[in-house]
Amino acid sequence: MSLASLAIYATGKKAPPSLHHTLLHAAVPFIAATAYLAMAFGIGTLIKIDGSATYFARYADWTFTTPILLSSLVLLAFHERGKTGEIGGYLTSIIVLDVLMIETGLISSLAEVPVVKWIWFLWSCVAFLGVIYLLWVPLRKMAVERGHALGSAYTKNVTFLTVIWFLYPLVFLVGPEGLKIITDSTSVWAILIMDIVAKVAYAFYAASNLEKALHEHERRA
Repeated sequence: MSLASLAIYATGKKAPPSLHHTLLHAAVPFIAATAYLAMAFGIGTLIKIDGSATYFARYADWTFTTPILLSSLVLLAFHERGKTGEIGGYLTSIIVLDVLMIETGLISSLAEVPVVKWIWFLWSCVAFLGVIYLLWVPLRKMAVERGHALGSAYTKNVTFLTVIWFLYPLVFLVGPEGLKIITDSTSVWAILIMDIVAKVAYAFYAASNLEKALHEHERRA
């Protein structure tokens, strides 16, 4: 993850309007690397009565990295246009829902009583659907209004991230924090692979789509 962070920054564009995307995406895997380092040392790992583990470092990672990824999409949707208050409003709303989704997921993981666990899990899913709504309805509409090239880049990026993010609650559901269908080791490896896809592969994919869109947008302008 730390090497990927360096690679994203080294290969990313260093001039506006792509610079902020490079900086945001380079920060994400480094934060993840920090969380995985903590997990490797067993720091912040809670073994519950039923033998399942809750990795606080993982939730701390997501609390920082997912808002950064969402910020990049919001900025792409606006493409440095729009009033500051409008951009700030969407950023605040989507980040609040996102953080609420993660923290209620953590509460669900910690809950011992099944009914309480699933109430918090569903609450987390509701917040997640709020994030998805903002990404796919008002923000996508604004991205499309910026022109075909930028609208297409936004749609590709948000599709990629939406698909991979839908896998996280599924792993939680079948993992040791949920129905215990798969083992803790399997769950850890599944999330590790998804993290690499969502934080590293996505960074290169999103950057490629953005650069193609900006080139086409400038050529048509």
